[in-house]
Amino acid sequence: MKRAPFVSTPFLDAHVLLDSHPTHSSAVTALPTGSQAHIPHLGLEAANWHVVATNTLVLARIDHEEPYWAEQAAQQLAADGITVEITPQLRKAMDEDWTWADYPMPWCTRTEIREVSNEAQTIYDDIRHGRLLIHAHADDSHATVAVGTYLSSGKSVYLHGENHLRQVADTFDSPAQALVAFEKVHGGTMRPGPAPMTDIEHDAVQARTSFAIPGVEPVPAPEQETVPAYAADAGDHDALLNAFLAAHDDWAKWRTWSDDTTHAIHEDQTLRIERIHDAPAHETAWTVAAYETPVSDRMWILTATGATPAPVLQELLEHLADGDGWSTAVGTPVDEKTVTAATQPLAKAGWKHTVDGRWIRWTSPTADAGVQFDAFAAQHPTRNLATWTIWAGPNPDHPTWTLTASPHTPSTLLADLAENLAHGTGTRHLPATGRERRTSPDTTPSAIPAVVAGPTASRTR
Repeated sequence: MKRAPFVSTPFLDAHVLLDSHPTHSSAVTALPTGSQAHIPHLGLEAANWHVVATNTLVLARIDHEEPYWAEQAAQQLAADGITVEITPQLRKAMDEDWTWADYPMPWCTRTEIREVSNEAQTIYDDIRHGRLLIHAHADDSHATVAVGTYLSSGKSVYLHGENHLRQVADTFDSPAQALVAFEKVHGGTMRPGPAPMTDIEHDAVQARTSFAIPGVEPVPAPEQETVPAYAADAGDHDALLNAFLAAHDDWAKWRTWSDDTTHAIHEDQTLRIERIHDAPAHETAWTVAAYETPVSDRMWILTATGATPAPVLQELLEHLADGDGWSTAVGTPVDEKTVTAATQPLAKAGWKHTVDGRWIRWTSPTADAGVQFDAFAAQHPTRNLATWTIWAGPNPDHPTWTLTASPHTPSTLLADLAENLAHGTGTRHLPATGRERRTSPDTTPSAIPAVVAGPTASRTR
């Protein structure tokens, strides 16, 4: 079956670390690094992230939805070939299920609430960037109302509410019509210009202008180096999967009874991915399985551990999306022709080829990665034994990560992975050269106050 094409995106020498803001509870920071850091930097700026320091951006909104939009940004960056790392604290915030207390439109779903607040955020950004000129404001029974004009179109609007509840309540063809109508209704409390900033707006401004933690010198962003794909950082596996699913509507995401695992299933139900979210580095974090029919026995299985580099997983997902050569004849023996086809890229790249009894091995010129074929396991295909093992690290007995595949794993898939091992590249963090230093080691900094929302902005679970 021909599957939806997956446009191969080369990995860039760019890494983005997403983290919670140190002093503002819902705001998010981004630290792009690498020789091509300007690419994610420009993309984040275009998505309303604010530059606060060299290679440091902040997303600060008035609807407290920063973790959600940061996750959307992470998926887009990953789809663009940029390595994204999300700190555990921010990941927890992304997964948090919360809603506004006393929300005035209780019939709205969580998605609809987010749409309403995003429209309010757009209005706020238009005012902040000077695209929407506010002529006057007034108090209307404990709600703030305002009238303004979009400078690009000349359309005038009547705004009702504040913060995440502000919305366009009416439109006018000219500023004169808008002001006359506004004064007629709100003449008693009408004041020129925009209303004073709310507490939430003040918090957003502070998050965009003050980044450093009092008493702590900022730690330089980690340096990176370009390395072979098999030696690259693991990156954010969840972001990789989410980007893959977002790009392919023929795959569906299924959560199991446990939040620790996500399943992705192709629409024909014969291809399945299992992702274990918090698997340790040396334990299985990914399982890919193929079936001849939705109810048949498994044809083949592939697994990858938690430390598998992002470029290797990206190559795997690209092949799953492409689908060329996916069908496997289960009864066909694994012969020399199959092995040669799967490992040809390694032979061409000069990887060392050795035979040791049942084991056939290909080792990188630097001996820090390899592929192993188990001839014994290949003769017992019905057991789905680990016939192929791809590894990288100090040696095959103590690998940093491994990927295993059963006998009937398509040779085209194995060849794509071998090509990636031989010629692919990625990025890896260099060891930190310094540690966080406090400017006043003999004193304890005062506690940083938490962001306190107004009455209409409190959270509940």
